Amino acid sequence: MNIPTLTADRFVLRAFRESDVPALTALHSDPEVMRYLRADGAPETRPRQAWDYLAIMMGHWTLKGYGKWAMADRATDELIGRVGYFHPPYEWPGLELGWTIARRLWGKGYATEAAQLALDWGFENLDVDEIISAIIPGNDASVRVAERIGERYARDAEMHGVTCRVYAITRDEWHARRART
Repeated sequence: MNIPTLTADRFVLRAFRESDVPALTALHSDPEVMRYLRADGAPETRPRQAWDYLAIMMGHWTLKGYGKWAMADRATDELIGRVGYFHPPYEWPGLELGWTIARRLWGKGYATEAAQLALDWGFENLDVDEIISAIIPGNDASVRVAERIGERYARDAEMHGVTCRVYAITRDEWHARRART
């Protein structure tokens, strides 16, 4: 399994490592971080939950050839978030690009920068016509990130008993945006 490393000025998107479990547990333990990521919004405070998440993401890369990256501070390699793709073969409205960033970094452009980096990688490396982000209503910060990377509201979808708003960008829209920059 070859998980690419994507590099930005402030962070890298890299494969998860076993040593990320404590930082991932801390990220998932923050109720504000988890508020819009689960149907019940409950934090996940046990290291086993972080380990399970890490194993699922590594398995996703193995099975699908894409998945979520660990987002690590470029200078310290500290895990500061997770960004990337998820598309299990059940109850999912499409190839989803998601982002979760440590709360201390909210409002500083990390989510937008990481989502754009991952979006570009997706359209450059995957044979897909559309990439989506499923956002639980009320998560206005994620809506703003989705819109900044060129996604627009496309439809509603049911996921795990919760109605999400699906934001999407097509390959043609992505190409048009790149041509303008």
